[in-house]
Amino acid sequence: MDITLIFLITSAVIILFLVIINAFLLWRFNQTNKKIDELLEKGKIKDFKDIFLSQKERNDNLGKNLEEAFLKIKNLEEISEKTIQKTGVIRFNPFNEMGGNQSFIIALLDAKNNGFLISSLFVKEGNRVYTKEIKQGKSDYLLSDEERKVIEKAINPK
Repeated sequence: MDITLIFLITSAVIILFLVIINAFLLWRFNQTNKKIDELLEKGKIKDFKDIFLSQKERNDNLGKNLEEAFLKIKNLEEISEKTIQKTGVIRFNPFNEMGGNQSFIIALLDAKNNGFLISSLFVKEGNRVYTKEIKQGKSDYLLSDEERKVIEKAINPK
């Protein structure tokens, strides 16, 4: 057999095979288009481009909203470190001869144990109120036993 004849037969078989594949692909394309047209005619789906664009816009807005939310959370965390978070109260009697625990100390501290004490001493002549600044759980002023206890109570509640 001549090489030209073999070449022609092989080419014809390949062309026939490609024509069959092309016909199948055209048939599938038409079937898919018919289904899409049915969906569009029945109003089930709008224009696909509009759907994709609106979804992209929603995702962009969601991303912006998440960024804003995380910034607000970070800001609130920074603010909350400076707010009163730890408290302690102790009532006591500074003078054993007088009755009742009418004197008290209140500790008000933030997350870093900074804040102040309010001490109220009840005596016969009246009531005296004092404050002392607290930095990192300590004070520049001399602290009484009760004041040290209330700071410890605020820092380590049990």
